[in-house]
Amino acid sequence: MGPLHLFLRQKTFFKALPAAPALTEEELTCVPKRYILPPSLRPNGAEYNTCLPIVDLSYLQHPLLRPQIIQEVHLACKKFGFFQVVNHGIPISVMKDTIDAASEFFNLPTEEKRNLLSSNVHDPVRYGTSLNHVKDKVYFWRDFLKHYANPTSTWLDFWPSNPTGYKKKMGNYTVAAQKLQEELMEVIFESLGLNSNYLHEDIAEGSQVMAVNCYPACPEPDLTLGLPPHTDYVAFSSTHLIVQLGDQMEVLSNGRYKSVLHRATVNSEKKHISIASLHSLALGKKVRAASELVNEQHILSYKEGSFSDIPDFISGEDIVEAKYIDKLKINS
Repeated sequence: MGPLHLFLRQKTFFKALPAAPALTEEELTCVPKRYILPPSLRPNGAEYNTCLPIVDLSYLQHPLLRPQIIQEVHLACKKFGFFQVVNHGIPISVMKDTIDAASEFFNLPTEEKRNLLSSNVHDPVRYGTSLNHVKDKVYFWRDFLKHYANPTSTWLDFWPSNPTGYKKKMGNYTVAAQKLQEELMEVIFESLGLNSNYLHEDIAEGSQVMAVNCYPACPEPDLTLGLPPHTDYVAFSSTHLIVQLGDQMEVLSNGRYKSVLHRATVNSEKKHISIASLHSLALGKKVRAASELVNEQHILSYKEGSFSDIPDFISGEDIVEAKYIDKLKINS
């Protein structure tokens, strides 16, 4: 439910990978029954992709252009809840290495990946399939690896030791993503009329969760999804990055900015790797609406909440039906 997510994404041609414990290594010619969604949840071919605004962060260094970029971010957050960033300072080589590390992990033998298999959402490192394969009524077409990252020195020993380069490659990216997130939060706060240093220490010391996703090629992509429509609890994706606002930002902005529904589709030809860097305040730190954004015209609309509430919510709720942000809304 954090304020910000960074998404790193790349599509490449690969053989479909097994999802532990559900997808098999054999070639599938049809979608197994457990993955077939009800018609109301299936992808709709008539739907279209939104063209997201592109923000050039290099212009923030120009005093005359900075106000224009702040306004662009404000409009993007208010209208879409997403925007793309270019000239963000993370080298292409670091992003490529990160995608390579993720691909190498998902290419490991099933037995080795299963060593990290867990349905315990509190584990610092967790490999799995779907959302929660123990609880899900219908499975979603993805494998994932999740682990904590900030500060990297605290969590690095928990990360996979194989592939051998995973820790170094992923570590380089997580540090860069955390730095970028801190810079973006300054811009977003400024776009809300807050001081750019608002919550600066809390953000620098906040939680970072890496969600490394693999969506294998699917023989019948019109029957299933990689992820259902959902908002993210915490806010970034590829050769350019996608910035997405999470539930915490909706709370913090008192509804000025919204966390928006999105989903992951799959296709029949390509394996899709997506890496989300999910950022929030520290796990137990309560997020509440900024007092400057609460007044007679904008009454307090959300209860406070923390990221530490999320694992229990995921374990206890069907997140296809229930949204965490709805539990924080104050009924007027």
